[in-house]
Amino acid sequence: MLISGQTFDEERALYGLSDIQAEDCRFDGPADGESAFKECRNIAIKNTFFNLRYPMWHVTGLKLENSELTDKCRAAIWYTRDAEITNSALHGIKALRECANISIRGCDIVSPEFGWSVNSIRMENSRAVSEYFMMRSTDLTFDSVSLDGKYSFQYIENGTFTNCSFSTKDAFWHAKNVTVKDSEINGEYLAWYSDGLTLENCTIRGTQPFCYCKNLKLINCRMENCDLAFEKSDVDAVVLSHVDSIKNPASGTISVPSYGDLIMDDPEARGKVIIR
Repeated sequence: MLISGQTFDEERALYGLSDIQAEDCRFDGPADGESAFKECRNIAIKNTFFNLRYPMWHVTGLKLENSELTDKCRAAIWYTRDAEITNSALHGIKALRECANISIRGCDIVSPEFGWSVNSIRMENSRAVSEYFMMRSTDLTFDSVSLDGKYSFQYIENGTFTNCSFSTKDAFWHAKNVTVKDSEINGEYLAWYSDGLTLENCTIRGTQPFCYCKNLKLINCRMENCDLAFEKSDVDAVVLSHVDSIKNPASGTISVPSYGDLIMDDPEARGKVIIR
């Protein structure tokens, strides 16, 4: 069924429908209704404007294209699976949560607490501004994504990030089995308490990175303005740049061209630092 050029503002406007195409529609108006597409199956939405709350909950099979979800469209996509979201603006708080099998491409995301507890998400060629971005999500594949925020990728598991640019404080805390390649990470206190984090051909900036890590690996990375690095961490690192200071690595080997200070005042710190 095709729905085109209509405006809806009532509660549960299209509740429970299946095999729907909605084009050039608006979900907005004085009735201020919510949950427009709740419990729907196989819906394709194109060139549509959302300005009401909770529009796509418990949806199976969603295609959202060239659409806008405003800052009033909070908690837009929850408990939804098998979704493709392309060339759209996701600007409401908590836009994506408790979902599975999600593809996001060419999107503009301005959404605090975006992407919590999502299982299997691919994001590419997109921009995000968010706090607590993707917390507790699993099986993430990101390519060419830029992020500006705080407390990002905390408690995630099984992730691959390529050609990304992240400006974010406290990123990758408690993350497990994550690989980051050919990317730039700017922010303080990077990756504390992570386990199985690998960074390859990356540039890292910010104070006190990589503390209390397990199974940490850096392959041909640059570290700029990084001080008090690697404290209490199990690390195998080849760093291509000067490191301002290194403090009490627990175990492993750190290879650097030079460093400013080496602080080894903990008798349990057995990591080795090698100047090439």
